[in-house]
Amino acid sequence: MTWLAGVAQASTDQGCAAAPEPVVSLDHGSRYIADDSSRSIVDPTSNADVNAQLKPIDAFIRSLAQEANSVLAQKGDPAQSANCVVAQLAHWARADALSDLKNLTANFSVGSRLVGFAFAYAQVRPYADLTQEKTVIEAWLLQRAREQMAFWEEDATPGSKRGNLRAWATLAINLAGFLTKDDSALRWSAWSATFLQCQALEDGSLPQEMKRGKYALHYQLHAIAPLVVTTLLLERQGLSTRGVCDCALVRIVNFAVNDLKTGEKSQAHSGKTQSFFDGSESLEKYQLAWLEAYLLLYEDARLEHVAESLRPLSHSKLGGRQDILWQAWDPRHDF
Repeated sequence: MTWLAGVAQASTDQGCAAAPEPVVSLDHGSRYIADDSSRSIVDPTSNADVNAQLKPIDAFIRSLAQEANSVLAQKGDPAQSANCVVAQLAHWARADALSDLKNLTANFSVGSRLVGFAFAYAQVRPYADLTQEKTVIEAWLLQRAREQMAFWEEDATPGSKRGNLRAWATLAINLAGFLTKDDSALRWSAWSATFLQCQALEDGSLPQEMKRGKYALHYQLHAIAPLVVTTLLLERQGLSTRGVCDCALVRIVNFAVNDLKTGEKSQAHSGKTQSFFDGSESLEKYQLAWLEAYLLLYEDARLEHVAESLRPLSHSKLGGRQDILWQAWDPRHDF
């Protein structure tokens, strides 16, 4: 469409790279073989298809996070960089990106990507002056959030409703609610975050993640990231879920951190040697990026020491550099 191309070209003329081609449809299957109930045996062909469909989205999110961080860090011209991020996002919003999700797995994938877009936008919004583009982006994010609320209430499978993918969708819905002042989205996110934390067993393990065979600990960490960040945002939004179910979040975090030494606790639940200890994957720094948000919720000398040894911590879907994000951005003062 020529009018969409015009938006991208305008951003280039202002010294901003054109937005990549918007991804409107997703129809990928699962990464895992169909007859494995634990979803821990990767199907190479299907995994390659998933990666191919999600790669352009994730690359765009990484670019946006880097630019948004430069705005918060006051590098270069913050207003110009902020307008660049807004113009690029508006290009995707006007194309109604991620609106055509053709199956369950596509709906499962979209939550964390919406988090990445929303965090990039939230960082730059106060510095950008493209009013019309902001309106378009916020309407797009809220529409995607409403679709995700309906999906998780009506169409998601029973097991997935208790797992890490719902946690990422919950964070996306919270951010969309905050950015648009939508009370229903904010309150749904608070209810969903509470529900998910209260799934934890006494030892802090998350039962849905412990079903994932050798990836049990991997997915416990994948759930922790959005659970922690949503909890911090809700705390600052006046909808506190901190301490629910006898401080479930503390137990969830402690279970994972303690198990990073040997993986034996997750192995006891799942019956499999964990992926971080069987040679199939290595723990990456970004998987612990949530530590910065957690330490704003709870004082913990041991975890502060862990975080200090890893800094700077960054995760593009959580807004990039966590030190820059949480030192310079506070949703209580955004408006």
